[in-house]
Amino acid sequence: MVDLILAKRAGAAHSREEIDFIIEGVVKDSIKDYQLSAWLMAVCFQGMTLDETTSLTDAMTKSGQVLDLSSIGPVVGDKHSTGGVGDKTTLVFAPMLAAAGVPMAKLSGRGLGHTGGTLDKLEAIPGFRVDLSNEQFVRQVREIGAAISGQTRELAPADGKIYAMRDVTGTVDSLPLIVSSILSKKFAAGTNLIILDVKCGRGALMDTEEKAAELAYRLTCVGDRLGKPVTAVVTDMEQPLGFAVGHTLEVIEAIETLQGRGPADLQELCFGLGALALVKAGKAADEEKGRKILQDVIASGAALAKFRQIIEHQGGDSRVIDNPALMPTAKLQHNVVVPGQGQVWIKHIDGRAVAEACKQIGAGRAAKEDKINLAVGVVLKGKVGSVLAAGQPVAVIHADTPEACRLAADTISNAISYSDTPVAVPSVIKARVG
Repeated sequence: MVDLILAKRAGAAHSREEIDFIIEGVVKDSIKDYQLSAWLMAVCFQGMTLDETTSLTDAMTKSGQVLDLSSIGPVVGDKHSTGGVGDKTTLVFAPMLAAAGVPMAKLSGRGLGHTGGTLDKLEAIPGFRVDLSNEQFVRQVREIGAAISGQTRELAPADGKIYAMRDVTGTVDSLPLIVSSILSKKFAAGTNLIILDVKCGRGALMDTEEKAAELAYRLTCVGDRLGKPVTAVVTDMEQPLGFAVGHTLEVIEAIETLQGRGPADLQELCFGLGALALVKAGKAADEEKGRKILQDVIASGAALAKFRQIIEHQGGDSRVIDNPALMPTAKLQHNVVVPGQGQVWIKHIDGRAVAEACKQIGAGRAAKEDKINLAVGVVLKGKVGSVLAAGQPVAVIHADTPEACRLAADTISNAISYSDTPVAVPSVIKARVG
């Protein structure tokens, strides 16, 4: 392993055999954490070729069991986001698509870096199990059309270990590591309709649209090379998605969106990605018709009923849909107000800074064994383009101590800038690749 660390540090490309050796060592624990972290850093600095990334993805996929979902139906879907701030899309997308007739076998992850994790958010629902076995996962998708769970030890186990190590070694934003992590989970889960939401902006792992497009390109290339075509969409994450950032707060906002009263940007993203998925699945002739199908399952309550069904099948308390107070709730609320005088428009919101404010009050991890506070977070009262008056709240901090409120308030205040003239509302979907 030392030889391979030195080789990658010097910029050499690994052979398939060398990559197989590394992945086998990760799974069998013959490679120590300090060696793995050194190799990850070397990859982060030197990168990998498409051949290497393809080999790494395939080796990680085959490091454990690969599910066969063919008994569920001809099309089984999955959607993945590269991570963002306030990104609760999966909580809306999965039940919405399932209600529209596309089975959703969704494997999700924990928070990584400054971005939140779907599994952490779901654990704000009392009793919700995110650790379904492979058999339970497949059975639930077959029975009710959807499941959202973490990867088991049997599915892409190498990725599970590497994923946790990346979070605490400063190697989260390495393109080949992102590609192999995302795709190995998707391929191991056995889905054949894969929509990838590649975020760009200050709140994303890729801070520019160009970097996000490069990641999207690599994802589609590796998918094609392994005979598993994927579609990637580049979306905005300069500012948080929706208004809520924080685990309980994001579950509440997802429920509101399934009730048809969610934030405009979150609805637009879910309908846009969902319409694309329905076309790919053969459920809609075009995206306009797909969007109409999704609007109907929201308006009829079918999508919300599907989310309730998912919660109940995974051991959660579905009463949270009607009574959010059953989830962890912060002890204090603190308003951050618009400074100055008169009327202003929000010019910019730094998504990463909002995420850092949430970490300051306990909503994120600094080490892989850290516990997170599911109750705390931030709720914005406006987005870029919103008009507010001086003295109005621009954000509400949910925290457990006055000191935490003060820390987060300073960070949030510095994260938001204003204009004296109207500001255009940015588009959510930037580009499509694949």
